Amino acid sequence: MMDVLLASLFDYVLFLAKTLTIVLAGVALIMLALRSRSSDSGSEELEIIDLNEHYRELTTALKTASLAPKALKAFRKADRRRDQARLHAAADSPDKRLFIIDFNGDIRASDVAALRVLVTALLLEAQPSDAVLVRLDNAGGMVSEHGLAAAQLARLRAHGIALTVAVDKIAASGGYLMACVADRIIAAPFAILGSIGVLAELPNFHRLLERHGVDFELHTAGENKRTLTLFGENTEAGRRKLQAQLTDTHQLFQTFVTTYRPQLEMTRVATGDHWHGTQALELGLIDDIQTSDDFLLAAYPDWQLLKLNYTVRKKALERILASIQATIDHWLITWR
Repeated sequence: MMDVLLASLFDYVLFLAKTLTIVLAGVALIMLALRSRSSDSGSEELEIIDLNEHYRELTTALKTASLAPKALKAFRKADRRRDQARLHAAADSPDKRLFIIDFNGDIRASDVAALRVLVTALLLEAQPSDAVLVRLDNAGGMVSEHGLAAAQLARLRAHGIALTVAVDKIAASGGYLMACVADRIIAAPFAILGSIGVLAELPNFHRLLERHGVDFELHTAGENKRTLTLFGENTEAGRRKLQAQLTDTHQLFQTFVTTYRPQLEMTRVATGDHWHGTQALELGLIDDIQTSDDFLLAAYPDWQLLKLNYTVRKKALERILASIQATIDHWLITWR
């Protein structure tokens, strides 16, 4: 009975492997076709949203719905006077500008492409009196992608532009790698922060294949070209090498964080653990407990609030493929 079950399982694994190969081949062909026609793949757009106007519209809507006619008339008259005063003040001395960027992370840090463009645009235009707020929601993922995202934020600091990162939900692992670059980190009370650690995990089907007489060959040039494998027999030497690589990456992670937040006691916070906002404040991982909403409301009277969005309009097929990739990434990060 057990042999039958194993045989069935093996057949099922082979079927999945064949199906996956066909799907991947199809996706590869589609992507090659899309790349070959990249000249007409869509248009780029930089959108700038005036949040001051958005807040004024909210206020006006509430006043209109709740005030008596006489009080509403007085409010509108006073509001016109305030608008005129703002115009005169702007003519004499331009408003301080706060640029807002949203970064919604996934395992591949896909938003880094837009972040690169936005940071470059800011460096071309921003003045020393300007500031940037990044609203970060990122649970981490691949090292190189999140390292590049952190490097983009470091460009702002290197040019002397004040940078605040607001974490309303999560900035963990690669997400915290990005957050630590900021001059100031704020977070909601129950936001998740930290997870300064590195991991690698994979299944191994070697014994299953061996039991059914299936050989797997792996040929490499270079002693450490491959450490662990899905289908071959893993060795203790390979495991030690992978662990050494993880340790090296973890050390780089700690060094990077220490560069921007030298006050942190790394032996306490670089354990891979994560903490909620209030705990993170005690450990020095953040600077204040505050939501991004309250931060913007506090800045609203004195700053010109400009939210930046950069999008590349994709064709329908590209959007479908991106949606499939996002679903796969979500599954992977959920089951890490």
